[in-house]
Amino acid sequence: MNIVDSVKIALEKVSNPTNEPIMKKFFKAFPGGYGGEDNFLCIKNKDQRHIAKQYYKDITLNELSELLHTSVHEYRLCALIMLVSKYQKSKDPNDKEIIADFYLNHTDRINNWDLVDLSAHYILGDFLLDKDTLILIKLAKSNNLWNQRISIISTFAFIRKNKFDLTLKIAKILLENRHDLIHKAVGWMLREVGNRDLKTETDFLDENYKFMPRTMLRYAIEKFSEDLRLYYLKLK
Repeated sequence: MNIVDSVKIALEKVSNPTNEPIMKKFFKAFPGGYGGEDNFLCIKNKDQRHIAKQYYKDITLNELSELLHTSVHEYRLCALIMLVSKYQKSKDPNDKEIIADFYLNHTDRINNWDLVDLSAHYILGDFLLDKDTLILIKLAKSNNLWNQRISIISTFAFIRKNKFDLTLKIAKILLENRHDLIHKAVGWMLREVGNRDLKTETDFLDENYKFMPRTMLRYAIEKFSEDLRLYYLKLK
């Protein structure tokens, strides 16, 4: 039995497919929804991570690609958890570059918000910390929802290093985006900036609040003091 089949069997053993209708609704996986027509095994996060930990050392990138090219959400999710582990455990810069390139070549399979959020900043964001970040600008300016979300979530790696310029630049590109998943992601990253440097966030808000969707603003000011939060809501 190959390792891909072993991973699939391990995941299926801890699945609870009776919850699939709930998951399809939650991830908008229906015709016309942003989740497309994904299938769900309905697996607890701790079980996903336990299985990923067992297999990530031995599985190859080609085998991870095989898992990513399926319609089963948890196969792709587990593949990305394993990919993050491979990236983080590697000490070889060349290996990290190969994994980052692999990630960029599979963005069409990183196609729901949870898949983006558990991987983008750990792989692509981290890899680009000391490199040209034009690729994130290109992703932000694309017409693809998931590329756009990857671009802003990747900047979390920069925020954690107290580097905020890239987040603010991409946030500005996405200010008038119409999708609530982008509103939430941008607001979340602005909030993380503010958690580290409140003035940097409020300077950005003062300049741009008029153009921000209300959901984006609400996410951005969620951790503000009550007075400051109400101030921005009233401005809006």
